[in-house]
Amino acid sequence: MRVAFVQNSPEFGKVKDNIDKVLSLMSKKPADLYVLPELFATGYNFVSGSELAKLSEESRSGYTYKIISNFARINKTAVVYGIAEKTSDGIYNSSVFVDCYGNFKLYRKLHLFYNEKRFFNPGNLPLEVFDYHGAKLGMMVCFDWIFPEHARCLALMGADIICHPANLVMPYCQDAMVTRSIENHIFTITANRIGKENRGDLTYNFTGKSQVTDCWGNVIYRASEDKVEVYCADIKIKDARKKYLNNLNNL
Repeated sequence: MRVAFVQNSPEFGKVKDNIDKVLSLMSKKPADLYVLPELFATGYNFVSGSELAKLSEESRSGYTYKIISNFARINKTAVVYGIAEKTSDGIYNSSVFVDCYGNFKLYRKLHLFYNEKRFFNPGNLPLEVFDYHGAKLGMMVCFDWIFPEHARCLALMGADIICHPANLVMPYCQDAMVTRSIENHIFTITANRIGKENRGDLTYNFTGKSQVTDCWGNVIYRASEDKVEVYCADIKIKDARKKYLNNLNNL
């Protein structure tokens, strides 16, 4: 299975332009599964709830869904991406899975980071593992990484791959995801962004270094800190299903 991450540098609020740039990047690197960053099309550093509301979308009828699902259909692939999800009871920092068959899955970020707590609702959906292309996938979003229980629950539910859209600003996650892969013997794909957002009284410097990690904790590839990149890796799903460390120990 060929998996890929996209590491982008969105311009805040320029949804169409940001999506067009990501589509161009993906079109040049065919893959079975792409993972895009958290809030990849809107930007991250919202200064008010009203600003967030204007940029939020419904998960299955919004502009982003229509464009990304069409890309998946035409290119016979699947995409995991982060959105600001508009609902009748508030806005969620969500991850969406869409594939070429019209399948749709939704995860709402459970562990909100810092200023997100001012504007987003905490996730209210159960964790889910689902099938695609012979693999079992699970999702987390950004700060979920710091809670090992999240990855463990997905692994116990049978996940082979954790898809991890992110907007990372702390330096710890990339190494922590190596541990998540080792302790659960699963593949992890972290798609981070680069650049800086200086808005209101907050400045965020995003760390880049998107990565694909195999089930033994080897970093197959780690991107740069400051360049837009797409990377594809060929992985063997069956490797994530061999949970024995040796003849007497398993995970």
